[in-house]
Amino acid sequence: MSVEVALSVGPARLDIAYEKFGDPGAPPVLLLMGLGTQMLGWPDGFCTALAARGVHVIRFDNRDIGLSSHLTDAPMPDVRAALLGDTSSASYRLSDMAADTSGLLDALGLDSAHLVGASMGGMIAQTLAIEQPDRVRSLTSIMSTTGDPSVGQATQRALAALLSPPAKTREEAIERTVSIVRVIGSPAFELDEPDLRWRAGLAYDRANDPVGVGRQLAAIAASGDRTGALGSVTVPTLVIHGADDPLVNVSGGRATARAIPGAELVVLDGMGHHLSRELWREIVRRIDELVERAEERWRVRLR
Repeated sequence: MSVEVALSVGPARLDIAYEKFGDPGAPPVLLLMGLGTQMLGWPDGFCTALAARGVHVIRFDNRDIGLSSHLTDAPMPDVRAALLGDTSSASYRLSDMAADTSGLLDALGLDSAHLVGASMGGMIAQTLAIEQPDRVRSLTSIMSTTGDPSVGQATQRALAALLSPPAKTREEAIERTVSIVRVIGSPAFELDEPDLRWRAGLAYDRANDPVGVGRQLAAIAASGDRTGALGSVTVPTLVIHGADDPLVNVSGGRATARAIPGAELVVLDGMGHHLSRELWREIVRRIDELVERAEERWRVRLR
């Protein structure tokens, strides 16, 4: 396993870094990560456990994060203004990030894939299912929301942690990450701090771009409410959310499941806004069961 880069992906012609796990001939499962989080947010152990279920797992860095293209020539985002409703500084929308995802599928020679998105990644996956439904075999939306500002609200403490001053050094970046996860993580499960510190250091070494994270946050704010459009999603859908998520309240997951016809909602007690190791087995099992159901439906559709 090694990082590969798909060059000139999608309408924006960006470079997208990705990694693959498992049998390339198996059903493809594309993992989309959240705000300011590199593909490393899908831990190796999670990816290998999912691939062991008989699927081809692909994780990647979104634009403005990790080893994918950073839009360094774009205007400076005004994050606080965007959160208050003035999104004029946004350089792009979630639709553009969904187009990146579709472009990556093109570069990989895949007509479609099962999408698994966490937090902002769930928003991007939802957007692709709305805008390019033929590219999506199934949708799993984890700790995400619809864009309706009346649901999925963060606590003041969680929002303050997320918006804490950016790190200036590697050590500060590691400490900041640990501090944030201590606030937004899963209260019922022990934090694997050594692993989190290792991945935070690796992420800093790969790329440290707080302004890029700001552009991602502005994109979320500028993309509006998807509730009505989610009613058009017809692919098998699973919504997973933590009952104790302080960053995206569980109401966001409930609203997502209500908006998508036939969606299955799984609320996990003790889970916050973090993929705690103790939850991997349950989440992997749920994704695998959805993929299996959706693959049968997909094969029937192609006949």
